[in-house]
Amino acid sequence: MGIHQLSKLLGDNAPSAMKENEIKNYFGRKIAIDASMSIYQFLIAVRADGSQLTNEQGETTSHLMGMFYRTIRMVDNGIKPLYVFDGKPPEMKSGELAKRSERRAEAQKQLEAANETGDAETVEKFSRRLVKVTPAHNEECKKLLTLMGIPYVDAPCEAEAQCAELVKGGKVYATATEDMDSLTFGSSIVLRHLTFSEARKMPIQEYHLDQVLSGLELSQEEFIDLCILLGCDYCNSIKGIGPKKAITLIKQHKHIEEVIKNLDKSKYPIPEDWKFKESRELFKNPEVTPAAEIELKWSDPDEEGLIKFMCEEKGFNEDRIRNGSKKLGKARHSSTQGRLDSFFKVIPSSTPPVKRKQNDKASKGPASKKAKGAGGKFGRR
Repeated sequence: MGIHQLSKLLGDNAPSAMKENEIKNYFGRKIAIDASMSIYQFLIAVRADGSQLTNEQGETTSHLMGMFYRTIRMVDNGIKPLYVFDGKPPEMKSGELAKRSERRAEAQKQLEAANETGDAETVEKFSRRLVKVTPAHNEECKKLLTLMGIPYVDAPCEAEAQCAELVKGGKVYATATEDMDSLTFGSSIVLRHLTFSEARKMPIQEYHLDQVLSGLELSQEEFIDLCILLGCDYCNSIKGIGPKKAITLIKQHKHIEEVIKNLDKSKYPIPEDWKFKESRELFKNPEVTPAAEIELKWSDPDEEGLIKFMCEEKGFNEDRIRNGSKKLGKARHSSTQGRLDSFFKVIPSSTPPVKRKQNDKASKGPASKKAKGAGGKFGRR
């Protein structure tokens, strides 16, 4: 779930914190990607006739196709992707996980009913709701990434928290995920829609934490309390308090303890055994591997290994996998030169032209030549 309605709240109260961008503008950037979120997207989106892709043995392959081709797309645009996989969920997430299980059970009932009536549209709708990333999906994707020469990290706990740690530690430029709680964990830059397919034509949304805080006029600690009030994965929220009320209360009272003291309990009852303090601590000090202890290495793809795994074991087309492998290798070796070339573009000056006196001798002097050269091809960085 992430943080409930945070993107809408930021759009209303801190619009400058988000800008839209194109994938090509992340050339040369190292980006940590929430692997489970990406795999879930692939299982939902990469389908044929409303069902997940499978091989002849009936094994699901949507996640492998999505991971292979979307990763190639990023590498082809000069990005160095790093995938971060979830570890064990924190104890405090058990309530949210229980709710998800209940929703899946209800979706299963609705799916069975739709199958009986032959309602294809409803069948597809509830089939998507039952999608779940399994340990087997994760392990297959890790094997694929290794063969592609793409690094991954196993987080001890939440992937979003580990991504934020890598950003804060200077190992990567940004976190790529759809969950907004990466900002709550302290990732200075968060990218949404990076792993979407080109067919969806969704611009990448780039959020900057410093502009989030300045736009909302909050400290990071106050922002964390705001996110807890909005609703997070670790504790219940106060019924009746929406985004507008939440931001007003935090701006007025600064932290949840003071909000509780001044709240009309008859109108806004506090949840029983509300673990907001524990949730706050989890956001401030999550269980992560320190960035300094993590080494990231991108390498050439193992083309024959890819053929054995993706074609012989999983039934993919050999020509397409070989072409993808060659594309990976070519992009890896051409990215450095491409990055250097991008520094030397002729950029039009934004300053208005200077009116000069009509003096032929002055215009031909050494000072004039120096000034002219400063605004040319190598005049700006």
